[in-house]
Amino acid sequence: MANTQGPQGNYDPAGSTQMFRAFVDDETPQGRQQAAPAQAGPRIGLIVGVIVAVVVVAAVAWLALA
Repeated sequence: MANTQGPQGNYDPAGSTQMFRAFVDDETPQGRQQAAPAQAGPRIGLIVGVIVAVVVVAAVAWLALA
């Protein structure tokens, strides 16, 4: 078992800081570009949700006033 020092010199028995740094340093810009299209999905879902909510409110108001 290796003694691993954290950024402030604290003992890190699991070596998680070292593993995290290896993960961050290993990530390539190509991997970050692939994550961008995934963010478009929730945005489209939000827009559709707002449109559906407006239609439901309009239908309820129309039924209430009819």
